[in-house]
Amino acid sequence: MKDLATTLINPDVLLPIFVAIAVLATFYTLAVPLFERGDLGKRMKAVALEREQIRARERARLNAEAAASKASLRGQNNASVRQIVDRLNLREALVDAATMRKLRAAGFRSQNALNIFLFARFMLPFLFLAVGAFYIFYLGYLGDKPFMIRVLATVCVGYLGFYAPNIYVSNRASKRQFSIKRAWPDALDLMLICVESGISIEVAFKRVADEIGMASPELAEELVLTTAELSFLQERRVAYENLGSRTGLDTVKSVTQALIQAERYGTPIAQALRVLAQESRDTRMNEAEKKAAALPPKLTVPMILFFLPVLIAVILGPAGIQVSDRF
Repeated sequence: MKDLATTLINPDVLLPIFVAIAVLATFYTLAVPLFERGDLGKRMKAVALEREQIRARERARLNAEAAASKASLRGQNNASVRQIVDRLNLREALVDAATMRKLRAAGFRSQNALNIFLFARFMLPFLFLAVGAFYIFYLGYLGDKPFMIRVLATVCVGYLGFYAPNIYVSNRASKRQFSIKRAWPDALDLMLICVESGISIEVAFKRVADEIGMASPELAEELVLTTAELSFLQERRVAYENLGSRTGLDTVKSVTQALIQAERYGTPIAQALRVLAQESRDTRMNEAEKKAAALPPKLTVPMILFFLPVLIAVILGPAGIQVSDRF
């Protein structure tokens, strides 16, 4: 075991392993997009299942069967995970309104996703703690440090495991919001065309979802889900508010507020959509100009570190060689 520990912490062994991992990761990053297929069909299927769940929930609510409604919405997969979550009562300890908003913003709306999230938050700290203790105390990493420093490092590793699911959900939510935000101005233009042509807002959402699906499957998924909620919820205002809360974007929330006001007071939707679409396009252009203006300062340090030494060597190199030959 001492030979194994010495081998695992030997730099001559670790360096080729890290280089091989880096090469494989680079190859994987370059090769995966070539073989990646669009998951629009999968997303639309998930939204269709969500539509059926909404229908079942509304029927159960009208029949005053709340218990049956919860049972219909509860996921059937990962029964063991659900049993562990229910037995340990993790929902009461770890779930709040902010957690549910984060999961919905990341695209995780099912009860099964919530169970997996809670199970990961419960198990990963112990797993990270065990791995950290094995690597620090058994393999001898940080062996020259005091005992309390090694204990603190092990606790920090376990603490990182507790927040690892939150970090993953936050990253998924950020990527999803970026995709929706990038395609939202185009979706508003298409929605404006549909509304001015005389079709209803539900059909407009459906048509825009079909057209925008290739550019942003996330936005298409949200629009189709909103169409389902408009069809089955009693108050249309709730469907619009759910769209704004799921996306978490101010531009989407402003559009939903305009739609709510149009539904309440009977104001024309086309004029509000035209103004909001122009504002969204202006915001997107301003962000692009801001990134372009921030590019020269970011290139200053790489130019100083990489370009100037090469230029100095090319320009002064021949002169230095001639001077060295003469002296």
